Amino acid sequence: MTNFWDTLLNFAETNTARIGTKLLEDFGRLQPTLKSDGSLVTSADKWADEEIRNAILDTFPSHDILSEEGEHVFSGAEWCWVIDPIDGTTNFTRGIPIWGISLGLLYQGTPIFGYVHFPNINQSFHGYWHGASSTDGENGAFMNKRPIHTSSDSPSQNQFFNLCARSTAVLQKPLPCKIRILGVTTYNFLCVATGAALGGVESTPKVWDLAAVWTIVQAAGGVLVPLKEGSVFPLQEGENYGDRSYPTLVSSRAELVPVFKPLVEYLGEKR
Repeated sequence: MTNFWDTLLNFAETNTARIGTKLLEDFGRLQPTLKSDGSLVTSADKWADEEIRNAILDTFPSHDILSEEGEHVFSGAEWCWVIDPIDGTTNFTRGIPIWGISLGLLYQGTPIFGYVHFPNINQSFHGYWHGASSTDGENGAFMNKRPIHTSSDSPSQNQFFNLCARSTAVLQKPLPCKIRILGVTTYNFLCVATGAALGGVESTPKVWDLAAVWTIVQAAGGVLVPLKEGSVFPLQEGENYGDRSYPTLVSSRAELVPVFKPLVEYLGEKR
């Protein structure tokens, strides 16, 4: 299996770099349109989605694909890629440099490999998380191929907790950390994986927002906590994931979940 994991990493690295270079030409220059769920989309999202899907079909013809701009129904395939061609489209269209290309690979419905590339800021994250899977390999999380790990620090006003735009009501209660809003689900959670933040929350992430970082955050020592009943993964055969949101808390370690969860768990009750 070693060569398989090397093939995955090389595939993700090569194709996100190629696509990211082209997207930089359109960065801050495209007029978005509004999708039915209220999110934005551009011609660049659709182009990148097609490029990634074609690359997967060429390299891994037996693998299935779910994507934000394409297929939303999980077929039950043993191997399935879950892709977000531009996570942070609003940032992308407004000229804010934090946005990325996210690729997650599922085995039997659960993520085991993730790769997220942020072209503007030259940061690429990847990770392997085998969990209870029968796949062989070592767990690990990396930024620009260097190992990363969550922070062991305690909450304080010198530490960060990341919110999303739909979770700002959290501020009605005192939070034990400084607040940041980054506008990109993957980067929100990856900041916890690197130790830059102690936690973060997203109110309405979809499976393509979570698939890659689900792997990387856990491999870095972090914990992802669903805020409504039921788990995100494994995905279920025949289910349409296009309109499903999964409010999620991420914490740098399990000991901090009781600190952060009471402050944000209402987000799961709303959905």
